[in-house]
Amino acid sequence: PGQTVWIKAEDSATALSSASVIFTVRDQGRGIPADKRDRIFDQFQQVDASDSRRRGGTGLGLAICKRIVEQHQGQIWVESQLGQGSTFFVALPIVPPSGAEVHHD
Repeated sequence: PGQTVWIKAEDSATALSSASVIFTVRDQGRGIPADKRDRIFDQFQQVDASDSRRRGGTGLGLAICKRIVEQHQGQIWVESQLGQGSTFFVALPIVPPSGAEVHHD
């Protein structure tokens, strides 16, 4: 309660990659230690074992997000600094309906 979370969506296309939309969710929380970042997308993983008692949750949310994103051929990752918060990124390819023309400005 009382904390701010920023959410942003933007399209991204480069000469090296296809068009995609990138969703960014950023907070000013406590951050995630570097040695825990690779595992937070695994089932039943939490940053701190006491989190389930203090904050609720089962450690499934990010694992479910990862599965959904991967089913859409996307990517999910996190950048974080202790004491400054975390930024989660979800990149999903833009797939136009078959037969549709796509124009990029």
